[in-house]
This record gives sequence, structure tokens and C-alpha cells, in this order.
Amino acid sequence: MMKKTVILTSINPPTPAIAQFAALPDWDVLVVGDFKTPPDWHCPAVTYVSVEMQKALPFKTVQHLPWNHYARKMIGYLLAAREGAALLAESDDDNLPEANWQFPEMAGRYDHIPEGHDIVNIYSLFTRQPIWPRGFPLTRITAPGSTLDPAVLAPQSARIGIWQALADDDPDVDAIYRLTSNTPCRFTRRAPVVLPPRTFSPFNSQNTAFRREFLPLMYLPARVNFRVTDILRGYVAQPILWAAGYRLGFLGPTVRQERNAHDLLADFTSELPLYTDIERIMDLVNERVQPDASISDNLTHVYRHLARHGIVKEAELILLSAWLEDVAALDRT
Repeated sequence: MMKKTVILTSINPPTPAIAQFAALPDWDVLVVGDFKTPPDWHCPAVTYVSVEMQKALPFKTVQHLPWNHYARKMIGYLLAAREGAALLAESDDDNLPEANWQFPEMAGRYDHIPEGHDIVNIYSLFTRQPIWPRGFPLTRITAPGSTLDPAVLAPQSARIGIWQALADDDPDVDAIYRLTSNTPCRFTRRAPVVLPPRTFSPFNSQNTAFRREFLPLMYLPARVNFRVTDILRGYVAQPILWAAGYRLGFLGPTVRQERNAHDLLADFTSELPLYTDIERIMDLVNERVQPDASISDNLTHVYRHLARHGIVKEAELILLSAWLEDVAALDRT
């Protein structure tokens, strides 16, 4: 049976969400700690990776990752891959999974969005509520073509590299939505939807699954604002997926978020690059991915390009290099 691992990070005592993940059949659960995590952290059926354990690991990534940062989740990715996980899923400690929490097959015949869009508001296929995912360009929220009619979908065969599932009640939206509306959302349960090449959608790290082959694309940039980290990862990953012949797919809600406390104005400030730079990032990533390059080489090319254009700092390239060295070392074993 295929080995599957769900990876989380937490600075809280074991939450109900983590306990529910631990109760899922057929999944290993790995939680990465930090200096803020209670020192006596323990949850049955969960592998906990303490600060001391992380310091003893042979990964070069450990040496360059900042502490007290969400990107420490990457240590969990590497450990799960080292232990043979073929499917690496991730969530957060405030997302309560359904009893049948699962992801569809990574190859099959799924509804596809038609080609011709550069970006879509994927939430519009799962609700009529005026709502958009964090990282969706503000200029596109009311633009023609941003929302989709389910009637335009048509089934096609596809290989899926990454699945993103939605979250009910308090889904992943930006601070502008929360400050101006903050209406809870219950999404429609519908068949999974796959995006074609050259069509972007923001995706996050809150209810997501990667094929092991795409472990390099799980890289979480740690030298950008916290609320930018996983969204930037998603925009970088998509053209590299397309070049490799794989797709990004979305499915309806499989978790219910009971969101940890946030300072919404602080979130707004942290999200500013998402409001101002996303369309530029789309262009920069698209122009740098090479169809004949490896996944890791394309990742390097893209981040160097983003650094040249001031989207990320040069320090990001040091961490990325360490990450890719660790991934390559795992691939050799």
C-alpha cells in the first residue's frame, strides 16, 4: 500500500485538528515543532519533531531555515520523503479534517476548466458567494472572465501533480475580505476540477497534497512576508508542473477551519506584496520556466529571476540551494 504522510507545524498544545488527523486510517502524521511549541508536546499516533531533533538532522536546510517560522514545515517534508512517503499532504493545526479526509487519484479523468484564461477565481466554481482566495489579484475580482460557470467544464484525462482541497467556515481568504465582509462560507461538494496549462489559480499549504516526484516544489520561501510564503510557492510551482506534463487540481471542502487568532491589520500589511505584485510574478515565472529543464533546475532559474527583479531577496537563494541539495541527497538513497 502506498505510504502517505500528512505534515503540520504547530506552536500550540495538541489541537483537536491534530488529534483528528491522527485518527485517520492509512495516514502517518508528522508535526514539526519550534521554540514556541510547548516543550512537553505529545499526541498519540503522531511523530513529533522537536527543536532538539531538528538540530540533530543531517539536512542542510536545518542550518539556514529561520526559527519561529512557518517554513520549518519543510523539515517535515524531508523527513516524510526519507521515510518513503509517496504522497505528501499538509495542513494546519486549526483545520479539522472530515472523517473520510482523502485526496483523489493522481491520474484520471476529471472536469477541466477550458483553456484561454490566464488566472481564475477557483472559489467561483464551488460557491456563488462573492469571495476569492488569498493571493488572487485584486484587479481581477470583478473583471470579466474571473468567475466561472460550471457548465463550461468538460472531462479530460490528466496526471495530477498537486491537489488543493478547500476549507469550510473560515476558508483561506485575504485580509481585505476579512476586514470588509468576513462572511463565513460553506462550499458546494462537487466533482474535482483541474486547471489546464497556462491558467493560474492561487493555492495554499493548508489542505494540499503533492506527488513525491514534486517534492522540490514544496519549497516554502522563508525570506518573504509570512502571508506571502505559500502563495508565492504556488505561483512558482504551476508553470513548472505544466512543463513536466502535470496539472493542479482542486476539490471541495474536506476540512473545517476554526481559525487561530489573527491580527487582521498585521495580516493586511504582510499581504501587501500579494496585492501589488502577483500579476508581475505570474509574468516573471512564465518567462523563466524552460520545458526541457528538470524540476529543480526550473525552480532555481525562477527564484534567481525573481531575485533579479526584487521579488525575493538574495538570501532566499541560499536557503533554496540547501533545500535542493537535501532533496537531491534523498533521491540518491
